[in-house]
Amino acid sequence: MFVDFGLAKERGGCCYLRYDDTNPEAEKKEYIDHIEEIVRWMGWEPYKITYTSDYFQDLYELAVELIRRGHAYVDHQTPEEIKEYREKKMNSPWRDRPIAESLKLFDEMKCGMIEEGKATLRMKQDMQSDNFNMYDLIAYRIKASAAPFTPHPHAGDKWCIYPSYDYSHCIVDSLENITHSLCTLEFETRRASYYWLLDALGLYQPYVWEYSRLNVTNTMMSKRKLNRLVTQHWVDGWDDPRLMTLAGLRRRGVTPKSINDFVRGIGITRSDCSVIRLDRLEYHIREELNKIAPRTMVVLHPLKVVITNLEAGSLMDLDAKKWPDAQLEDASSFYKVPFSNIVYIDHSDFRMQDSKDYYGLAPGKSVLLRYAFPIKCTDVILGDDKETILEVRAEYDPSKRTKPKGVLHWVAEPSPGVDPLKVEVRLFDKLFLSENPGELGDDWLSDLNPESKVVIPGAYAVSTLKNAAVGDRFQFERLGYFVVDKDSTPEKLVFNRTVTLRDSYSKSGK
Repeated sequence: MFVDFGLAKERGGCCYLRYDDTNPEAEKKEYIDHIEEIVRWMGWEPYKITYTSDYFQDLYELAVELIRRGHAYVDHQTPEEIKEYREKKMNSPWRDRPIAESLKLFDEMKCGMIEEGKATLRMKQDMQSDNFNMYDLIAYRIKASAAPFTPHPHAGDKWCIYPSYDYSHCIVDSLENITHSLCTLEFETRRASYYWLLDALGLYQPYVWEYSRLNVTNTMMSKRKLNRLVTQHWVDGWDDPRLMTLAGLRRRGVTPKSINDFVRGIGITRSDCSVIRLDRLEYHIREELNKIAPRTMVVLHPLKVVITNLEAGSLMDLDAKKWPDAQLEDASSFYKVPFSNIVYIDHSDFRMQDSKDYYGLAPGKSVLLRYAFPIKCTDVILGDDKETILEVRAEYDPSKRTKPKGVLHWVAEPSPGVDPLKVEVRLFDKLFLSENPGELGDDWLSDLNPESKVVIPGAYAVSTLKNAAVGDRFQFERLGYFVVDKDSTPEKLVFNRTVTLRDSYSKSGK
């Protein structure tokens, strides 16, 4: 999208969105609608939306002309025979049949008089070429010849013969007066066939150029393998936030600007082996979300802290910053957080043994509760096993004279005896453990990261989040960037982690 729409925009041109809908069994309206919607979400506006099926009549008439010119023939070889003859660079026994015979048989194919699989129309190219894409490629095949014909979502049930991609793509490019037809490098060997067919029909020839596919570490970009992940339920659908599909990235909370900035930054190459580190995409995601995601506080693994020198039932409304550079005179840059004698910090921010390099809470130690007061741990309530920490007792310093180094995020009871807002948080991480799982061959599924999705059903959030809507993005202080997921209900919000605050990947040495 970025290369096609971006180049057209940069050069004052226009870009078509065309559906190559040549297989009636593979075309689904939901896919068609989704592609159009996701193109616009990415910020692109097609000059025109067209379908290869718009040109079925033109394509049929040009196929008849191709036969008349002696450049196509009706063939009866099975797929297995075609494969064998191609490997041996042998002509089909029907390759040199009379033109009139092929014209008659092609008309019978069109009228549903020949069974599916019993005949194809093949281009008479060059069976001795070094390029296997010149081995008499199939131009038309029969689909469900018995009436009623297999319905096509765009063309109806008029046709029982359908053109191949190799036949239709270059012709429709020409008919639409496309100046530049851009594609990825795996199509480079098809260039000879593209120009052969346009030359054989005497049609205008667009300029074709190929560039390398985008490969990103710790993920899979192959449609075939993605399809397996989805259909075998290794992931939760095409919009699973762990997938590098646009629907998945959107659900994860990534913005179109981040994706476009990432692609702009890596540029275009013809090196087919380059793999871009996921860190580069995450850098652009953080850059954008840092500007647009308001700050808030959520505690993933709540640990109860009872403040013993604050009267039970008393409540203070404190100001917390939505933005790091919030100005005092701008009320919209702040949100209210209740502070009561029962607050919750994260379990990971408390330990029984203190150390110099630890900035969390420990017995006898003080920390600052962000936007609130310093607190000092005075007692710890343990479970029957004398290890499980059930509750922490602390005293707060209302004068704020204490200046501890550690600053913790927290959530308080909004009113006496009422638990804070409970939310579900889904922590998404890299889908694969290896940087290049594609190199693992058939064993690639064993490389799936078992920690790629961790669900925390009972996190506590500040009460201002209760009005958050699907798609709203936030920075959870000290935790990362999160987005409200579509699985949210009026009873319970669900948040997806978009990205951590810092790149933990390179530091962990994975």
